[in-house]
Amino acid sequence: QVQLVESGGGLVQPGGSLRLSCAVSGGTFSSYVMGWFRQAPGKGRKFVARINWSGGNTVYVDSVKGRFTVSRDNAKNAVYLQMNNLKPEDTAVYYCAASLGFSIRASDYPYWGQGTQVTVSS
Repeated sequence: QVQLVESGGGLVQPGGSLRLSCAVSGGTFSSYVMGWFRQAPGKGRKFVARINWSGGNTVYVDSVKGRFTVSRDNAKNAVYLQMNNLKPEDTAVYYCAASLGFSIRASDYPYWGQGTQVTVSS
């Protein structure tokens, strides 16, 4: 059974930074495409970023391009989301997810973490 555990969320002021981590156990980590999604209060779960198996290909939603960076360490079975210049509209629960396919659709990711809250507020 594949398990994902996120960490690193918290409260940060606008313009600040946070680094989210996602530890993965079970399965073969290097075979998974890893995605980050977020869900704001009262809204659906939205795609944020995705990284391919080797880490050589990344995709971002337009609203975070230039501010967020997704990376992975296959030796540590972990994926990261570095978030800089955070804005209040980035406030959400952030989820990491694993898929064997190359997709930005949440429905294509069968494995999910429990989520970590990110709040951007002064």
